[in-house]
Amino acid sequence: MPIANKSSSTLWKSLLRHIRHAVGFPHRPEVHFRQLAEIIPQIIWTAIPAGGLDYCNHRWTELTGQPVEHAMGMGWQDALHPDDLPVALRNWERGQRDGATIEAEYRFRTSDGTFRWHLVRATALRDPNGNIIHWFGSCTDIQDQMHAQELLEKQIKLHTAALMEANARLEAEMKERALAQQELDHQNERMLKELTRRSVRAITLAKLAELLQSCGTLQDVFSVVAGMAPKVFPDFRGAVLLFNSSRKMLKVTVRWSDCALPAEIFEPQDCWALRTGHLHYVSAGDSTAPCAHVSSLGSSYLCVPLVSQGEAIGVLHFQINHPIELGDSEKSIACTFADQIALSVANLRLREALRNQSIRDPLTGLYNRRYLEEMMERETRRAVRAEHGLGVLMLDLDHFKRFNDTYGHDAGDTVLRETAAFLTTSVRAEDIICRYGGEEFVIILPMADARASHARAERIRSRIRNLSALHQGKALGIITVSIGVAELPEHGTTPKELLAAADAALYRAKRDGRDRVVVAEVKPAGDPPLPVQVAPSRV
Repeated sequence: MPIANKSSSTLWKSLLRHIRHAVGFPHRPEVHFRQLAEIIPQIIWTAIPAGGLDYCNHRWTELTGQPVEHAMGMGWQDALHPDDLPVALRNWERGQRDGATIEAEYRFRTSDGTFRWHLVRATALRDPNGNIIHWFGSCTDIQDQMHAQELLEKQIKLHTAALMEANARLEAEMKERALAQQELDHQNERMLKELTRRSVRAITLAKLAELLQSCGTLQDVFSVVAGMAPKVFPDFRGAVLLFNSSRKMLKVTVRWSDCALPAEIFEPQDCWALRTGHLHYVSAGDSTAPCAHVSSLGSSYLCVPLVSQGEAIGVLHFQINHPIELGDSEKSIACTFADQIALSVANLRLREALRNQSIRDPLTGLYNRRYLEEMMERETRRAVRAEHGLGVLMLDLDHFKRFNDTYGHDAGDTVLRETAAFLTTSVRAEDIICRYGGEEFVIILPMADARASHARAERIRSRIRNLSALHQGKALGIITVSIGVAELPEHGTTPKELLAAADAALYRAKRDGRDRVVVAEVKPAGDPPLPVQVAPSRV
């Protein structure tokens, strides 16, 4: 945060000059520096190279109510918000390590016990040889700016909500008008459609079968069904309900023609078609055996079980728009329609299962090396085309052979599974985790630069030490991991270059003592790609 006015800015520059003079001549210039520091409306402090504060102006006391002496050394930590303290310590350690300027936002406890946001800056002062001889820093109160920003965000949300509500009303009105127009058209054309209905249905059913056979995903099937069902059954509204993975509930996966259902999820016993295993038709007003999932409707409806290989996988549900008696011909076509849906869904689920088996590691459930190669090719092309970063982390469990030798291979498998589960919960939804081989894992971080990738790797490395793996009721000890980090385009623009760079960095992490994160070195232009190290040599 810049100093508020021209006079303060002049004082700030004068402070910097005086502190540089005070370092070399610790008499009168230091007095001038402290006199200037006391009149600046910010917390001004200095610290020795090792990190402890050796001076702080009285703005500290005005803010915290604590004597200045309490802030000396590392005493300033007591006034910092507990959630901000770990971040502040990491920033301070990094600044001491590389001498870079520190700039971050923290919350300090005030004299009344509340916390206020401050912008903290720290600059290293160096001697002619470039060595750090002192630290100079400031803390600027930005609480009012933060509060103003929050108020602005709330106002934006309110305006956005109002616009969305207006848009929803407009869409509802447009939909109502479209439905009204459609109903009018149906009334005018009903006689003509009835004469050509049978032939058109036969052609449409043939087209439906062709499209369903060409579907590559379940979403394709649902899209085809939603588009074709109104053509085959123009007087019906409908929906497809499929069992979830546990086969304990039915979920609405697609609906068309504004099919009205009281909920999205139902139990299997709510539908009589699933109870009996046959088509179930209920005319309007008949309360003999109503389905619970349509009990509130006053129109006739029809439920057809979706059966594949003798097993029910869901229900095809129709609601009849007009008070007509459903004939056997209409029911037969509904059953044919349901059979085509069931066959297509079953085939795609089988293909998806086979696909998962081919790209998933059976032990950990993570993607395997084959899938990694596909994703690396895709993500590198995308990153190069969009000119954004792509991070690659290569992880290797430290001393993994010791787990196998000490506890047995079953225990080693337990460690791999626990590590995979931990990694799955430690990344973003768009990140890709793969088991690279043995005890090695690779994580692809789309849109991540080297700094973000390193931070993610460091967080994984530090948190995995808290992972508790049990085998046959016994703790398997502390798990540590070494991580190599590479980033596009700094370390390469092809999958081979990026993996080689990350692998070389991982090898350095192992060589330097394990349980650490190492960022790949920038490869000079024209050098050949770094060789990929063999995983077993890293245990």
